[in-house]
Amino acid sequence: MTTAPRDDATPAAVPPFAVVPGAQVRDALRGREKQIVELVEAVYRLHDAGDTVNPPSNFLRFPDRPTSRIIALPASIGGRTPVDGIKWISSFPQNVAAGVPRASAVLILNDHDTGYPFACMEASIVSATRTAASAALAAERLSAGRPRPAHVGFIGCGLIARYVHTFLTGTGWSFDAIGVHDLSADSANGFRGYLERSGAPGDIVVHDSAEALIRASDLVVFATVAARPHIHAPSWFAHHPLVLHLSLRDLAPEVVLASANLVDDVDHCLTAQTSVHLAEQLTGRRDFVTGTLADVLAGRLTPPTDRTTVFSPFGLGVLDLAVGKYVHDEVAASRELHIVDDFFHELNRYG
Repeated sequence: MTTAPRDDATPAAVPPFAVVPGAQVRDALRGREKQIVELVEAVYRLHDAGDTVNPPSNFLRFPDRPTSRIIALPASIGGRTPVDGIKWISSFPQNVAAGVPRASAVLILNDHDTGYPFACMEASIVSATRTAASAALAAERLSAGRPRPAHVGFIGCGLIARYVHTFLTGTGWSFDAIGVHDLSADSANGFRGYLERSGAPGDIVVHDSAEALIRASDLVVFATVAARPHIHAPSWFAHHPLVLHLSLRDLAPEVVLASANLVDDVDHCLTAQTSVHLAEQLTGRRDFVTGTLADVLAGRLTPPTDRTTVFSPFGLGVLDLAVGKYVHDEVAASRELHIVDDFFHELNRYG
């Protein structure tokens, strides 16, 4: 028996659709470093408990533009405030020469019950924020048991480096010295200028080589656009620093294999020609991966203090969703959401 369709209605369950521009995203996140780090930790725990869906990222590549790519990161979060969605983020390194950031992105949030999208927001800020929050969380938890790093070095001096510095200082870190290195002198000097304007304490040193920076730092942050390893010497890490390998492809397999390696998700990270993926291809095994950050958060793993420790986060789409949902809810609470009226127009199945 077929039930007759109703002709009278726009379903009440369909949510309004909002567009959240970058200025609102920035304002919702500014000064909230501690809250966002706590949010990222909570999502890592949900992911560890199996209460998320985080499929492999899909890479769109271009034969005529081999250095560029656009990545789709679909994901779903359960828990008390479930949300689904996807981040669509491009990486065009040639943008930097034109004076604009390498990455641009949008994030779509979908309603848990109806599947209807309810927000589209500028997401390069969301992406940088979740990356920096993850880095700050890892720096805090992986430095436990060893002297707190006092000398930080940044290899790669773009937007991500700036956000990581903001999140480190916003969660209580201070440094006696900050090292800077970039293949572009303009980028290195620009980042140094940012550090000076921010009032960052400690000496700011621009290093002329990656080796000099690594040897001088007990916390090393890689935030480059490197497509293949350019750091090959394990001896540069003889002092056993903590390494936040955010750009994923800087370290040669011999450096990876000489280190303790923590990732955010093993299957996600050992793919797409990351440094740890190259190490797996070289050795045919994965036992050089010590564990995940969630293992440390749950107390299943104590970070080693007598080896170089490398954190390589592939970047989980569930983190983008969580930060994006936080932004949406903050803007909604301020009653400043830009609602697009009648965005979903065909809501009666039979006209």
